Amino acid sequence: PARDMAAAAAGLRALRRAAGPWAALGRRASSVPARIEEKRRAALLGGGPRRIEAQHRRGKLTARERILLLLDPDSFDEYDMFVEHRCSDFGMDADENKYFGDSVVTGRGRINGRLAYVFSQRNVLCSGVVPQISLIMGPCAGGAVYSPALTDFTFMVKDTSYLFITGPDVVKSVTNEDVTQEQLGGAKTHTAISGVAHRAFENDIDALLNLREFFNYLPLSNRDPAPVCECHDSSDRLVPELETVVPMESTKAYDMLDIIHAIVDEREFFEIMPFYARNIVVGFARMNGRTVGIVGNQPKVASGCLDINSSVKGARFVRFCDAFNIPLITFVDVPGFLPGTSQEYGGIIRHGAKLLFAFAEATVPKITIITRKAYGGAYDVMSSKHLRGDANYAWPTAEVAVMGAKGAVQIIFRGKQTDAEAEYVNKFANPFPAAMRGFVDDIIQPSTTRKRICHDLDVLASKAQSTPWKKHANIPL
Repeated sequence: PARDMAAAAAGLRALRRAAGPWAALGRRASSVPARIEEKRRAALLGGGPRRIEAQHRRGKLTARERILLLLDPDSFDEYDMFVEHRCSDFGMDADENKYFGDSVVTGRGRINGRLAYVFSQRNVLCSGVVPQISLIMGPCAGGAVYSPALTDFTFMVKDTSYLFITGPDVVKSVTNEDVTQEQLGGAKTHTAISGVAHRAFENDIDALLNLREFFNYLPLSNRDPAPVCECHDSSDRLVPELETVVPMESTKAYDMLDIIHAIVDEREFFEIMPFYARNIVVGFARMNGRTVGIVGNQPKVASGCLDINSSVKGARFVRFCDAFNIPLITFVDVPGFLPGTSQEYGGIIRHGAKLLFAFAEATVPKITIITRKAYGGAYDVMSSKHLRGDANYAWPTAEVAVMGAKGAVQIIFRGKQTDAEAEYVNKFANPFPAAMRGFVDDIIQPSTTRKRICHDLDVLASKAQSTPWKKHANIPL
């Protein structure tokens, strides 16, 4: 980050030197090369020093400053610098209302030496072909919001970025609701309530530096394998703390992030949507230097039950990883789908099917670890062997069953007094029934989990799985 900041500062100084004094722009150029240079200086200054300073007073960078911070030094090649708008209504054809580039900066450059394009709106055609990331750093309203909505990931800046179809004034006039921009479409709203955005960052610089880090996890296109970088964390490393991470009491919660951080390279995990549908955890990490997608139930929130929002969150992440050749590692501790009328009326059957569909159609390497509960249909949905899982393991604490012992006994014996619960626990609340039926490939010690996953990923690196020809699948949207 320190090097990135220094490089960005140097780039900003170079930009200002190239732009030259604003007053020099009024001089008439006598030749075409001079006119080109004059227009280039004008384009580099955008709206001029006054507007640049106003942007800085709000704690925000200009578009060009953001690009220079995001991309490697001297790597940006700009497109369409001299484009102007052609609107003549309401005085828009006056010279003072025209800005080179039509107020948009586009081009290509490199992030940590890897090619990236800045600002492209061919979202649908590029979907599944190249990863698309939107970084919202100011207001975005009306039809413009559908451009980031179509991309793979949308990130926001706290307190300065907004996304909404209609602004507070229109909402007030139509519904008589009083709402602020922040309440209607701010970063907190979209990262915790609506699920429109995937993460939010403190300021422009924090957002751009995190974006550079995030970019390293992704392949450049669907024809590239998952990125592999140099790894200094041994693939054979044992993780003894995992032997005690799952409580002995099956009703006691624990943090699935403790397991994820302990297993992945250097404990580095880039979580996606950490504040939305928190009963499921998704994000990117590396195993022996190779990018992997992580999916896991979170026992700390709603006991790790699957519901509508978590199913949609998980399904979209799984489909992204499958589209871009990123192996999937799934950690399972799920007591079932969340019961209740609100879930049934909201369509939990249809939405839960999205996650099942995503795992079933995925052809990337799929490795699943059952840490504790794996009950009923939710077990099936979480990348089970029935959904073409490549390697499925259970810890000694795993329980693969239709449901928990207490609920099962109540249904079987219809409320009669019985001591059958202990018998049910003895027969089903362990990993042996699943292993006997081939639903899991092995019962492993938790401390060996990292070693097993890394070895499996090496074996599965050449996996090639074909599917019947189709124009496209019909996922239950």
